[in-house]
Amino acid sequence: MWRFFGFLFAAGSILFIVVALAVYMFLQSMMAGLPDFTALRNYEPPVMTRIHASDGQLMAEYARQRRLFLPIQAMPDRVKQAFLSAEDKNFYTHTGLDFIGIARAVVTNVKNIGKDRRKVGASTITQQVAKNFLLSSEQSYERKIKEALLSMRIEQAFSKDEILELYLNEIFFGIGSYGIGSAALHYFDKSVHELNLAEIAYLAALPKAPNNYHPLRRKEKAIERRNWVIDQMVNNGYVSVDEANKAKAMDLQVKLRSRGPQIFAADYFAEEVRRWIDEKFGEEKLYNGGLSVRTTLNVNLQKEARKALHKGLIAFDRKKGWRGPVAQSDIAGDWGTALAKVEPLSDLPEWSLAVVLSAGANEAAIGLRPQILPGKKVASERATGLISLKDVTWARWMTGDRKGKKIRAVSDVLKPGDVVYVSQKEGNLYSLQQVPEVSGALIAMDPYTGRVQAIVGGFSYAQSQFNRATQAYRQPGSSFKPFVYATALDNGYTPSSVVMDAPVEINQGGGQGIWRPQNYGGKFYGPSTLRLGIEKSRNVMTVRLAQDMGMPLVAEYAHRFGIYDNLMPVLSMSLGAGETTIMRMATAYSMLANGGRRIEPTFVDRVQDRYGKTIYRHDHRICAECNAQSWVRQDEPIVEDNREQVLDPMTAYQITSMMEGVVLRGTAPVVRKVGKPIAGKTGTTNDERDAWFVGYSPDLVVGVYVGYDRPRPMGRGSTGGGLAAPIFTDFMKVALADKPKKPFQVPEGLQLIPIDRRTGMRASAGGGGVILEAFKPGTLPPDSYSVIGFTEDMGRPISAQEAERALTDGTGGLF
Repeated sequence: MWRFFGFLFAAGSILFIVVALAVYMFLQSMMAGLPDFTALRNYEPPVMTRIHASDGQLMAEYARQRRLFLPIQAMPDRVKQAFLSAEDKNFYTHTGLDFIGIARAVVTNVKNIGKDRRKVGASTITQQVAKNFLLSSEQSYERKIKEALLSMRIEQAFSKDEILELYLNEIFFGIGSYGIGSAALHYFDKSVHELNLAEIAYLAALPKAPNNYHPLRRKEKAIERRNWVIDQMVNNGYVSVDEANKAKAMDLQVKLRSRGPQIFAADYFAEEVRRWIDEKFGEEKLYNGGLSVRTTLNVNLQKEARKALHKGLIAFDRKKGWRGPVAQSDIAGDWGTALAKVEPLSDLPEWSLAVVLSAGANEAAIGLRPQILPGKKVASERATGLISLKDVTWARWMTGDRKGKKIRAVSDVLKPGDVVYVSQKEGNLYSLQQVPEVSGALIAMDPYTGRVQAIVGGFSYAQSQFNRATQAYRQPGSSFKPFVYATALDNGYTPSSVVMDAPVEINQGGGQGIWRPQNYGGKFYGPSTLRLGIEKSRNVMTVRLAQDMGMPLVAEYAHRFGIYDNLMPVLSMSLGAGETTIMRMATAYSMLANGGRRIEPTFVDRVQDRYGKTIYRHDHRICAECNAQSWVRQDEPIVEDNREQVLDPMTAYQITSMMEGVVLRGTAPVVRKVGKPIAGKTGTTNDERDAWFVGYSPDLVVGVYVGYDRPRPMGRGSTGGGLAAPIFTDFMKVALADKPKKPFQVPEGLQLIPIDRRTGMRASAGGGGVILEAFKPGTLPPDSYSVIGFTEDMGRPISAQEAERALTDGTGGLF
C-alpha cells in the first residue's frame, strides 16, 4: 500500500515538474516575444495641432486623431473616479490582473450560458494600456497571455498614476476623439474641469463601445449606460445618492464641435496657416505634433473685411442682372423635404435657401429650407415668407429679348419651384439674393511687421477654396505705378519734375510693331508734374518716365519690393502689365508706408511644440534688454531694427505724400469718406478686366482686388476707383473708427516747400493751386522749366511761357 502511494506521489511530482517546466518554457517563449514596454516611458501620442487668433480665440484644429494630452495632475478627481468605476474599480489595489474580477466574470459567464447574453470581461486598465499601446486587437489566447504578462511588467515599471495617465489620454471616445481632454471639448465644448457629473459619467461610459452609445443615434442606450456608471460611482462611495439622482435626471445634451474653422469668416486665413505649417514643419507635425500656433488674425477686422468685400461684390453683381435660380425643386406635397436635399453654401449664415411656392405681380410666396436635425433628419416645422416687387427690381434680365428691361412683376423673375437665396428684412419679409459671379479679395496688413490681420480670398470659401489674395496672379495695372515713380524719386527726380503727357510711339521690336500707349479716356494733357501724373494716373507720362530712367532700373526696384521675381524690362510693364498677387502688392505698399524697411508677410506670430517650447517666432528684431525681470528706473529697452532698407525713407514719404493726392484730388475721391489721412493708388487693367485699390493709413495697409476668375471685361467704368476703392473705404471706415487722425510722419531733414501744383515751380504760400511739396536735402523746386520727353521730340528746351500756354490750352499748341 505504501509502495503504491509512493508511486503515485513520485508520478505526481514528476508530472508537476514536467507541467511546471512546460509552463515555464512556454512563458519564457512568450516573454521573449513581448514588445519593449519601456518604450511607454518616451511615448508621445499623436496630438492635434491647434491654431489660435491673435487674441487667443481658437481658430482651427488639425489632426488625424483629435487628442489633447493632459497630465494626470490636471485631471479632476471625479473624472478619474468615474473611469475607475466604469472600467476597473480595483485599479489601485491589483498588480495588473484583477483575479477577483476574473473569477466574478467566469461565474457570470457560466450562469449566462444559453441566455444569449454577451460575455463579461475582466480586463484591467493596465491590460487595456498593454493592448492599446503594445499589442494588436487580435482575439486569441496567445494575445491574452501576452497582455497579462505585459500588464504585470508594466505595473512593476510604472506608478499607478502614470498608467492611468496613459490610459486616459489614449482611449478612443468616438467622433474622431482620442483622450479625455479632446472628448470633453468635442462632445460638450468644455474643458474637463467644466464637466458636470452627468457629462463625466457619459464620457466614462464611451470607451466600452463608442458607437453603441452615440449621443444622437442611440441616445436611450447612451443614457442607460451613463446612469449605470453613476450607480457604480455611488457603490464605490465617490458620489452621494442625491448627487446621483440629480445627474441621472438630466437629459443628455451634447454640443458636438465643428471640425472646420471655429471663427466665423476665417476659412481662408485658416487654410493659409495650414498650408504654411505643412511647408514649414511637415505633414506629420501638422496632424500629429500637437503644435500650438498663435496667428496674426484680428477677429473683428476679419469679419469687417468679409462684410466690406461681400457688399462690394454684391453691389456690382446686381448691376449685371439676374442669372436665374440656384436649382429647381418639387413643390407638390411636402416641399420642405424636397428643398432640404439642396445644399446651401455653409458660410453664408445671413442667407437662406427658399423655394418659390407662388409668384404674382406684387409678391412671391416662399418656403424656407427646414432645419436639418442631428442624424440628417428634416425638421417638421415649415416656415414661409414673402418677397415683394421692390425687392426684385434689381434683377434685370441679362440676355435675350428682354435684356436690360425693367421688372414690372415678381413673376417676371421668379416662378414656382425656383430655389433661390433670400435674406430676412423684417418679420416674414425677405429680399432676393444672388451669389455674385464676379469675385475678388481683400487683405489687411500691419506695415511695420508684415502681420496679416485679415484676409478674404473670395466671396465664399464653401463655393471655392481658391484664395484670390495669395494664389490669383493678375495684372495690377496702375497700382504698380507708385513703384515706377518711387524709382524715379530715389534716383534724382523730384515730385515737381515735369514729364510730357503727349502721344508717343514705341517700337517694341521682335515683330510686335509700334505701341502707342493711351491714357484712360484717350486724352493727353501736356506737361505735368510727377505728382499730377500719379494723382491722375497718366499712362503716357509713366511710360515716358520709365523710358527716361530705363526699364532695367524699374525692374530692379520691382524685384527689390517683391512685386515680381523677374520683370521683363519692356516699357509696357511700367503700366502694370506683369502678373502678381494682391498679397505681394500689399507687402510692397507696406514698405512705402513704413519708411522703406523690408518686411516679410506672415500669418503666424509664434509656434510652440507640445511641451510649450517656442520653435518659431516671426519677429527677429534684436532687443538685448527686453528680458529684464523688474523695472528699477532703467530706460525702456531699444528694439534694434536690423531689417534691410530697400528705399530711402525720404523717398518713401515723397511717394506717400503724392498718393495722398490720389485720394484728395485724383482717381479715388471716394476714399476721402474714411475721414483719416490715407495714401493709395487705383489700378485698372485693359478692358476693365481687373480693378485694384491698394492704400494705407500710417498703421494699416489694405489691398483690394475685383475681377472674374476667368478674366473678362467687367464693363465700361469698372475701374479701381469705382469698384475696389469703395470696398477699401467701407473697410477702413470701420477699421480706423476708434483710431486718432494720425498724419504720416515726415522724416527729419526733408523740406516742405510751396510749389505750383501744375508747373512744379516755387510759388507763394496760400495761392490757388499751391501745395507743400517734399524735397530732399540738396534738391529744390526748379528755377527754369524743363520737360522730360519734350526736348527728345522737339529738339529744344521749352520756355516758361510755352509751358504756361501748354498747361492752359492742353496739347493743341504742342502736338
